[in-house]
Amino acid sequence: MFGGGFESFFGGGFEGGPGGPSKPVDNNKFYEALGVSKTATAAEIKKAYRKLALKNHPDKGGDPELFKTITVAYEVLSDPEKRELYDQYGEEGLQNGGGGADASDLFSQFFRGQGGRRPRGPQKGEDLTHPLKVSLEDLYNGKTVKLAVNRDVLCSRCEGRGGAEGAEKTCDTCQGRGMRVQLRHIAPGMVQQMQSVCPDCRGQGKSIRESDRCKACKGKKVTKERKVLEVHIEKGMRNGQRITFSGEADQAPGTVPGDIIFVVQEKEHGTFQRKGGNLIMEKNISLVEALCGFEMIVEHLDGRHLHIKTRPGEIIKPNQFKSVHGEGMPTHGNPFVKGQLVILFKVQFPESGSLSEKQLSMLKSTLPAPTPVVPVSDSEECFLSEFDAEAAKAEQQQREAYDSDEERGGQRVQCQQQ
Repeated sequence: MFGGGFESFFGGGFEGGPGGPSKPVDNNKFYEALGVSKTATAAEIKKAYRKLALKNHPDKGGDPELFKTITVAYEVLSDPEKRELYDQYGEEGLQNGGGGADASDLFSQFFRGQGGRRPRGPQKGEDLTHPLKVSLEDLYNGKTVKLAVNRDVLCSRCEGRGGAEGAEKTCDTCQGRGMRVQLRHIAPGMVQQMQSVCPDCRGQGKSIRESDRCKACKGKKVTKERKVLEVHIEKGMRNGQRITFSGEADQAPGTVPGDIIFVVQEKEHGTFQRKGGNLIMEKNISLVEALCGFEMIVEHLDGRHLHIKTRPGEIIKPNQFKSVHGEGMPTHGNPFVKGQLVILFKVQFPESGSLSEKQLSMLKSTLPAPTPVVPVSDSEECFLSEFDAEAAKAEQQQREAYDSDEERGGQRVQCQQQ
């Protein structure tokens, strides 16, 4: 069947060959694990596995390692091609095949519909997730938008069968497994087992003859549909919040449709920035406004105009926060409860040299007098200048580089110890 010698596969030759006698093949382990003979039929192997799996399942207090062993044994012996490889070459003959099945998954498939611990029923399809860009105005006021989505739906002509009733048959190529197993000679004495999706049934395990296929869906069982959904953006929704339409995703035979999910993505706003339930804005005011009071008109997100002003005698300090209660974002689910409108004030001072001597004199006579400076006889007079952070950083790096060079140079001229 495999042709040639297997020296490179097993690390030695067959009896009479140049590599000397081959080592015995151990092909008893899997049969012993299931308690069956090497001549056991597929039905006997299946019966034995079922009995042992129910007895030794970890959920029922069984040994996890023993359960894994009998599951691997069943996976091999229940597959005719894997069993043939195992009978001839033992476990080493399976090393180049695909990875083994997960023990719990195989158990679930074997006992499907027979009271296993996992809930049974049709598998749920994949969810479809779409970003939904929303303005801050719409998150404040709420809005309903209509969005069209393209999805798969069961073919109405064949009712999702792909053809006439009874036309779907078990695939002859893969025998209903959905996977095709191939044995490939990769070198003298070396065989590789490969698994691939069956090209005839596309992994479904069943196929329909071309002449029997539905003319509407061409045997695919589904057709495309454009559906319009009304998406309700509720007041106070937040960035990242999800709006879910249950069961509106793609349909497929034997599955429950997944959900269509819209994820809110808040757009940037020109005036306001949202922080939780509060709205933040910046306001530049003059020094006169900071000292003598100011007022302004702010257009809110719902179109209202707020007339905001300071109280008499109130002074605004640079980078100070002030707030207007109840004018922030509405609370989702309770829109009548709102956060605060928070204003960060930036005080703009006059440019240097822009005030006359007369104006300075008037300010000195109006504002509180500064704390007098006690003169010191040996003090040096210094004047302030503008600070350039980038230039200062560059100078510091240059100094550090110079110091590093000096340290390395100093090491080179040290005297040698005698």
